Amino acid sequence: MVNTILFDLDNTLLDFNQAESIALTQTLLQLGIHPNEAVIRRYSELNLAQWKLLEQGKLSRSEVKTRRYRLLFDELGVACSAEKAAEIYESLLEVGHYFIDGAEALLRDLSPHYHLYIVTNGTAIVQRSRIKSAGLEKYMEGIFISEEIGFNKPGSDFFDYCFAQIPHARRSAAMIVGDSLTSDIQGGINAGIQTVWFNPARLPNDSGILPDYEIYALEELSSLLDAYD
Repeated sequence: MVNTILFDLDNTLLDFNQAESIALTQTLLQLGIHPNEAVIRRYSELNLAQWKLLEQGKLSRSEVKTRRYRLLFDELGVACSAEKAAEIYESLLEVGHYFIDGAEALLRDLSPHYHLYIVTNGTAIVQRSRIKSAGLEKYMEGIFISEEIGFNKPGSDFFDYCFAQIPHARRSAAMIVGDSLTSDIQGGINAGIQTVWFNPARLPNDSGILPDYEIYALEELSSLLDAYD
């Protein structure tokens, strides 16, 4: 029986891709760079690669924040400050939120019956602002942000910290739901808990990381939990 659910935040509960595109567009415009589709797409690729290096312990968080811009500006051949870009971007990303379809209804339905938590690798000031804007605190019994606790998903240290703060913690009764195989699913495997891969784009899984379950829409989680229990 599952009684504790850990939710990833970005692209699981909140639509990070939309927020990223809007904040990045405004950042580049302020720096005098035309934010065409190719530039936005290339930034997203570089950004994802830097976060994966963070997961692997090869970059620090501060390096991620600036390196993604430094690489982009080098490719574009523009002499812009990566530090300034990161500062502008974060200030814009903090503003507002965009729900993933079905997220708020799911949390509203689950919160009376399960212990819900957020587990995220995102930047603390940005995540706290977006969580507050979306009103997610009322559904959650705790929020764990890697920058605040000093460990990153998928490391077992991150999850050891989380479970040490959860008074009713039984890993055999816990589950993580997230969109990232390398961060959320591998993290759940490292923690010894059930894993649910949220895969709305129906992407192929050639990573070798095998989730216990896979869902394509958030509303499927309720049926999964009913069957699981």
